[in-house]
Amino acid sequence: MKTKGELLRTVMRRGLSPIKKITVTEWAEKFRVLPSTAAEPGKYRLNRTPYAKEIMDAFTEEGITRVVVKSAAQVSKTTILENVLGRFVNVDPCNMMIVMPTLEMAQDFSKDRLQKLIEDTKILTPLFYSDRMTARSRDKTQTMLSKFFTGGRLVLVGANSTTGLSSRPIRILLCDEVDRFPHSAGKEGDPVALAAKRTSTYWNKKIGLFSTPTTEGASRIDVEYMAGTREEWSHQCPNCGEFHALDYRQMNVDFDEYKDDAGHKTVVVKKVLWRCPDCGMEFDEIAIKNAPQKYIAKNPEARVNGIRSFWLNGFSSPWVSWSEIMQEWYEARGDAEAEQVVYNTCFGQSYRLKGEYSDENEFLRRREEYEAEIPSAVKVLTAAVDVQDNRLEYEICGWSYGEECFAIQKAQIWGKPNQLETWAELDKILDREYKRRDNSALKITRTFIDSGYSTENVYSYCRQRMHLGRFAIKGYGAQGIPLIHKFTKSGGCVVVILGVNMGKQEVFNRLGVMKAGKLYFHFPLEDERLGGRGYDQVYFKQLIAEHRVVKWSGGQVRQAWEPIYHGVRNEALDLRCYNICAMKSLRIDWDNLPDENFVAKPAEQPKKLHKPPKPSVFLSL
Repeated sequence: MKTKGELLRTVMRRGLSPIKKITVTEWAEKFRVLPSTAAEPGKYRLNRTPYAKEIMDAFTEEGITRVVVKSAAQVSKTTILENVLGRFVNVDPCNMMIVMPTLEMAQDFSKDRLQKLIEDTKILTPLFYSDRMTARSRDKTQTMLSKFFTGGRLVLVGANSTTGLSSRPIRILLCDEVDRFPHSAGKEGDPVALAAKRTSTYWNKKIGLFSTPTTEGASRIDVEYMAGTREEWSHQCPNCGEFHALDYRQMNVDFDEYKDDAGHKTVVVKKVLWRCPDCGMEFDEIAIKNAPQKYIAKNPEARVNGIRSFWLNGFSSPWVSWSEIMQEWYEARGDAEAEQVVYNTCFGQSYRLKGEYSDENEFLRRREEYEAEIPSAVKVLTAAVDVQDNRLEYEICGWSYGEECFAIQKAQIWGKPNQLETWAELDKILDREYKRRDNSALKITRTFIDSGYSTENVYSYCRQRMHLGRFAIKGYGAQGIPLIHKFTKSGGCVVVILGVNMGKQEVFNRLGVMKAGKLYFHFPLEDERLGGRGYDQVYFKQLIAEHRVVKWSGGQVRQAWEPIYHGVRNEALDLRCYNICAMKSLRIDWDNLPDENFVAKPAEQPKKLHKPPKPSVFLSL
């Protein structure tokens, strides 16, 4: 055991000695060892990820206080963060903080990544554990979220923790996946800004922000990236010598696409060539990855403000092939949710939400002539009804394999909803048969009727016709409500609760499908056999009357639907949303649907019976 004098001399020697001029890259190549769970365990090698050098060394560059990394997945982003952490612990110890989106993610990082970093990189082990301790026998001062080391302390917190972000001064701040951070930590405000305030007393502070982007307009890493130098990792064309950041739109792909009877798509990529935007020459993946590479700054002036920002996409990753990326992209096209995953994790770009069209003309041009009241491909009919104070608006839709949709008729029944005659007219529409060209016929299997207006009258109608597949619905616009949320009961009437935000997004996703087949929307030209189809300019104006906007609410990103123009009606959008939900509620196995007409299963019954409302305006029809 050291005497007090020896301990004092050790502290003085370490404290007064100049900081070694060693960059993060130099430290990582000399000391870093990747754990057995890594893709390539063993000694760290920069040549596998040459794009990491500029990022890591920016943390030791004089005058740079903020380093931003906007990237795809699988480009070694977390390893870069760990190398920065290891270098400062070893060479320039101080108080540090790592912020994850949630406390649970911080705990997982501590167990899965930090512990392996300390144990496998041997130069770090004695800094966290005393001489009397083994690497697995932790000092009592060490906890999962608080690690003391020689000369400093590392704290891990969740971005949703007000106390964790504001309780202590720190010099090195590393924030991972900032796009998944809540907008506000409790009521204290932006968690990144809150944590950054903890560094304000240090002249030599360093702030690192890392993230895969999410949604355009709601991406924190987009904003941070744009404020910096905007350095894009670029490859040199072997022919003309120009440098370009690789982009999926520059890829010339030879592929085969297969669809099964249900419309499920499988893509087999045979070859991918990058086409140079300048000279037009094409090169394969090996040629481009072996070509010279470097960062090209689009906003170099930001260096004066101490901010360097970097962008990486998956085409430069040594662990993901171009063929894998393009296969994932071609299989995702037409499905907005799948497209966003590829945009974020492969392309390293934020995704622009679908939900806005310039005008209705493109859909008017898409209309086609049907050979009969309903096309031969239709296997199931659904209907949706929107109740207004002076009419019922309805739409009938036909469905085929892969949820391909054929619009049949959109019309109105004029009359107040508290009058028997109004509902009797609806019965005529819903009870009749609709014929195919071969004279075979279908009846409407399921009808969803909005009960937001004239609720008791809707309940009375549906209560007596539940055996005909006619159900009252209520739409909830809250965030995260699934398409068909639940079945409940009120006044003896089964009521289906729908997630209308998700339903409207589903409509716009399908409007974006441009080829007939799975999920495609067919619209008919006018047809006197039904007294008019109703798919005119007014209909399409209503169908695209809203768009999805991104807002911050309650500390979270919220996506809401709002009218594009004030006063534009949206019944067509609502009805198509309800029709999709009605079809989904039938739980059709499209992969195994027989050739004969579909027979609906009984509707799910709610477990609880709520108290009935007051008597309706009319008690029976």
